[in-house]
Amino acid sequence: MNLPNAAIEQIEKRLPKVVDARTHGIIDYCHAAFFFGMAWMCRKKEPRAAMAALLTGGFILVESMLTDYPLGVKKVIPFETHGRMDAAFAGASFMVPKVFGFEGTTAANIFVGNGFTESAVVGMTDWNSEQARAEEHDGGFAIAS
Repeated sequence: MNLPNAAIEQIEKRLPKVVDARTHGIIDYCHAAFFFGMAWMCRKKEPRAAMAALLTGGFILVESMLTDYPLGVKKVIPFETHGRMDAAFAGASFMVPKVFGFEGTTAANIFVGNGFTESAVVGMTDWNSEQARAEEHDGGFAIAS
C-alpha cells in the first residue's frame, strides 16, 4: 500500500461520523461544481488539468445523481457503495496529475489536496447508520427493489 492510501485509510478510520446522507449529497454537488469551475479556469493555461477536472466533475455529478440518497435523481447506487467509490476516488486523485501529464503545477496540488479532502469527507460520513437508511425512504425518496 502506498503512503497516500495508507494515510487515507487512517484518516477514514479515526474521524467522527458526523455527516449524514443529505449533507453528503450537498457536499457531492458542490464538489462537482468546484471541478467544473476548475476546468473552466484551467482551460487556456493548463488544458490537461482542465480535461482532468472536467472528467472528475462529470464523474462526481453522475455518481451523485445515481446514488440512493435524498438528493439522488435515479437511485441505482446504494449509499454504502457510493462510499466505497468515494474512497477509491480519493486514492486515485493523487495519480491524476501524473496520468494526465500536469505534475508539478498548481492544478496538480489541487488534485492532491482533493485526495485528502475527499478522504476526510469519506471518513466523517456515516455510511450505514439507521438515519442514512431512513433518509433513503423519506419524502417520496423510496428505493424500488
